[in-house]
Amino acid sequence: MRKKILSILQYLLFLGLGIFLVWWSLHKIGDKGWIEFKQALKEARYWLVVPVALILIISHYFRTLRWKLLMEPMGYKPRTVNTFFAVLTGYLANLAVPRLGEVLKCTILGRYEKVPANKLIGTIVLERAVDFLTLIVVFFISLLLEYHTVGEYAFDMVKEVYQNKEGSFSFLRLGLLISVIILVVVTGRFIFRKFAHISFVEKVSNLLKGVWAGLSSVQHMKKRWLFTFYSILIWGCYLLGTYIGFFALADTSVVPFNAAFPVLAFASIGMILTPGGIGAYAFFLAAILELYNIPEPIGFANGTLQWFAQFIIALLNGFVALLILPLYNKKYSHA
Repeated sequence: MRKKILSILQYLLFLGLGIFLVWWSLHKIGDKGWIEFKQALKEARYWLVVPVALILIISHYFRTLRWKLLMEPMGYKPRTVNTFFAVLTGYLANLAVPRLGEVLKCTILGRYEKVPANKLIGTIVLERAVDFLTLIVVFFISLLLEYHTVGEYAFDMVKEVYQNKEGSFSFLRLGLLISVIILVVVTGRFIFRKFAHISFVEKVSNLLKGVWAGLSSVQHMKKRWLFTFYSILIWGCYLLGTYIGFFALADTSVVPFNAAFPVLAFASIGMILTPGGIGAYAFFLAAILELYNIPEPIGFANGTLQWFAQFIIALLNGFVALLILPLYNKKYSHA
């Protein structure tokens, strides 16, 4: 019960942050900016949602194929259709509660394909680690291509993490982080060895073993090059979708293709920070576009459009997947 309350409070905190960023962005642009914001939305090319939707669906398909590669070393070969629909429902659930979709898609695939959910969670952890590393690569590409534009903005953000109040490197923060990690590892090992006979500890231990089996599946993967290729295609789709989104407004259509790299990188942080990226996605996108001489109200309008398009696409895809899943599996079982 206490854990559920903490989860709800955490969710409300980040949702509140997203709502605050929406309010702050609109408040900061002022009355004149608000008029420009509304006018930009009124004149937007909404039909561009169609190609962006197709690109995102293709990226989800590549993610489906990549996920299947992680299951092969464990001896599981789920049907592509079920795996694809599980991915879509996962994105739907993430709109409501961050990371809920990761659990839901494992549950759905476990139900229809009889794959142990604990092992699937391990593959999801690995996928997220790969996505995080890919995001770092996108940041480096952004700095290489557009350092003259976004370099100072990026380093100002990084400084806030490792600098103390005096502006110098904080060894105390680094030391505390390392100490907490060591303490968690040592305490965990002691508990699992000392209380292995207790039912709850045994269940947690089995869960972690399943997660480790999923994580270690990459060691036995025969098609690592294909896994890497799918990862490039996934993020290539994200990049292309972001660039096409610039053309939704006449004022942002002049932004160069290279700008899609830093926009994607920083907007992805927004997707992580708040539920479904509400507020934060448009906030970061507008901040980067402002570096390219796009007025803040116009940048926020473009960010709002791009976020809303992704929201609607995930919503529709998820509901369609939930409707088709039982029908497809019922038909398949009869056949």
